[in-house]
Amino acid sequence: MPAKTDDNKLRVAAVIVAAGRGERAGQSVEGPKQYRRIGGEAVLMHTVRAFLGCPMIDQIVVVIHKEDGALFAQALGDVADKVKAVTGGPTRQESTRLGLLALDNAGIDHVLIHDGVRPFIAADLLERVIFNLTPHIGVLPVLAVSDTLKAAGPDAMVSATVPRAGLYAAQTPQAFPYQPILDAHNAAYAAGRSDFTDDSAIAEWHSLPVRIVEGSADNTKLTWAKDIEMADDRLSQKQFSFPDVRTGNGYDVHAFEPGDGVWLAGVFIPHDRKLSGHSDADVALHALTDALLATRGAGDIGTHFPPSDPQWKGAASHIFVEHAVKIVKEAGGRIANADITLICEAPKVGPHREAMTAALAKMLGITPDRISIKATTNEKLGFIGREEGVAAIATASVIYPGGLPE
Repeated sequence: MPAKTDDNKLRVAAVIVAAGRGERAGQSVEGPKQYRRIGGEAVLMHTVRAFLGCPMIDQIVVVIHKEDGALFAQALGDVADKVKAVTGGPTRQESTRLGLLALDNAGIDHVLIHDGVRPFIAADLLERVIFNLTPHIGVLPVLAVSDTLKAAGPDAMVSATVPRAGLYAAQTPQAFPYQPILDAHNAAYAAGRSDFTDDSAIAEWHSLPVRIVEGSADNTKLTWAKDIEMADDRLSQKQFSFPDVRTGNGYDVHAFEPGDGVWLAGVFIPHDRKLSGHSDADVALHALTDALLATRGAGDIGTHFPPSDPQWKGAASHIFVEHAVKIVKEAGGRIANADITLICEAPKVGPHREAMTAALAKMLGITPDRISIKATTNEKLGFIGREEGVAAIATASVIYPGGLPE
């Protein structure tokens, strides 16, 4: 996400749409599905709390039905004062437009639009969506379609199998530069169009580009009564389990040899020598790869990329990190943070720290505030003190689903 100066910070808002009647979930004395209780609290409370917990979001608008003021106040309690509630319209599309209009003149640069009945939105997905925003492109979290798709006619007979390559299921929050998505909604309203199924469809219609990012299987939308029952069971089970947080460490060292520069943390730094190694010898990324693999008990970098294999000669080390990230994510892991310490007398790391952080954020799929890159010398002691090489220590913390074993 592009950054302004500290005194001109980009402002991000969220519009949480919760004005629907939820007929498909059936009737309940608790009211529409956004007010049904899961884990002892209203669905909407869980959703709002997730956005309130994101430090990158400056303002939250919740769009509610004109008859739900009391339900909203009861569901959110003291938290209701921390968000702005506005009345929605007859359709989700119109409710979203009214929520966007409520942010007019608020100095908002970007806006996230989210379904109020997706209560399991996680911090890492919020950050991933925000981090990928630009002034001219929207962001859509998706999941690749895994089921085989069939087309059928009015006679209920299968007419074709639809190739699923390149097909994705859309999730929310869908995020956009604020003024362009407001303009798109206003244009659809003026054209009498109310048939768009989500906000990215309106963006496409209005020629606002949208980039996809990886969504989350946990970020489910509660549609049917069974969904609400399963969500309640899920939260009830969570109350009796501990988070499975794992920390891994990695260490690597490479000697100098004649050359014109070194690769460190994914950034090339001109220098009077280079680091010797089978790949590009990026000690920071090698140590980080080992740290990530350690959280899965998945061996080390040599296990997956043996130096005896000629295909890795001169390879860019981001390949190794991205492989470790894939192993983590396939197990449902969420990378919480990465911490790297570079130990060298030269080259100077400070001038390149911002570029290193950006490179790591892209590899790991996390925001820069979850990445720490430090450098220290060896006080002229040992091989590092004699400027014979560079070492790196890396630590990574990953949160995996499920509780700790009893």
